Amino acid sequence: RAHSRTIERDMIARTAPRPLSTTLLERMVVLLVITGASAFYTTQGLTSKRTTPSIFTSIRSKPLVDRRDCLAAAAALPFILSPLRADAAPKTADYAGAKAALKDLIAAEPDIGPTLLRLAWHSSGTYDKMSKTGGSGGGTIRFQEELAHGGNAGLSQMVTKLEPVHARFPEVSYADLYTLAGVTAIEAAGGPSVPWRAGRVDAPATAVTPDGRLPAADKGRPSDTAAHLRFEVFYRMGFDDREIVALSGAHALGRCHPDASGYSGPWTPTPLQLTNGYFNLLLSVPWTLKKWDGPMQFEDPSGKLMMLPSDIVLVQDSDFRKYVQMYAKDSKLFFNDFAAAFQKLEELGTSNLKAVNLA
Repeated sequence: RAHSRTIERDMIARTAPRPLSTTLLERMVVLLVITGASAFYTTQGLTSKRTTPSIFTSIRSKPLVDRRDCLAAAAALPFILSPLRADAAPKTADYAGAKAALKDLIAAEPDIGPTLLRLAWHSSGTYDKMSKTGGSGGGTIRFQEELAHGGNAGLSQMVTKLEPVHARFPEVSYADLYTLAGVTAIEAAGGPSVPWRAGRVDAPATAVTPDGRLPAADKGRPSDTAAHLRFEVFYRMGFDDREIVALSGAHALGRCHPDASGYSGPWTPTPLQLTNGYFNLLLSVPWTLKKWDGPMQFEDPSGKLMMLPSDIVLVQDSDFRKYVQMYAKDSKLFFNDFAAAFQKLEELGTSNLKAVNLA
């Protein structure tokens, strides 16, 4: 009996140095080794009167396996299990590397910058503050169910474009990648540095929200379009009129494509640069209805630039117009307000986000 207690103490001493870091798998293997060692020491000649089973039952016969062999096997456990421990250790997400890859992507194809911004915007703009659903947190725009929404026409190509980046940095969630792409695109366009935090966790396709939560370009009468922007979209997310106008300034970038949204043309003559020029054009250009077979849109005298009904309503509605005038006069004010509103947009419905190194 004293002999078996000695074995027990030796074996436990060998397997207990790392109680906090020992994984469940390691504990199972250790238990198997201990149990096996005890079984080797047990013979058919047991004469103990104990009736309670024990893996360290009293032994009076000669052991079948030498004690030194068992202890040597136990001592080898850390080396046997070390590959398992290394493989199980989670890798740290390389957000700086992901951002660098996004910058390289934009540098190689500058035209995709505005579309990356649109992807981030639409990934985030489904939030509903009442039901606490939608938003960027689940990265659900990667699913066909959400890409099929009318407002997301043409974005499936950009989701596909980002797959190689996600493959290189799989520890970065899709939700984080899409929102990081948005702020990276803003910086690449000469816009403000938008604070960004990581920690979004991808959700399944069942988290896709119903269609209709993104802004529509036209609801008929200007008053109906203004009401749609306010009550059906932005107020639903928790924005006010000033933030509505600030976020609309993103239309300084990119252009509409007939094969996607149905509309055609850029808003500004510099579609790859984020400036307050969008607001100046809204106020200074005599916009007229475009005569064509497509949906209702407005054009400048040259016919090269366009505005949507939801853009024109920003100067038709007096409460919106005052902010258009503010941003047209002060580009710094626009950048400050836009950065704050865009960060808010990308963080709606998220939790436990953390600042990370992006340099």
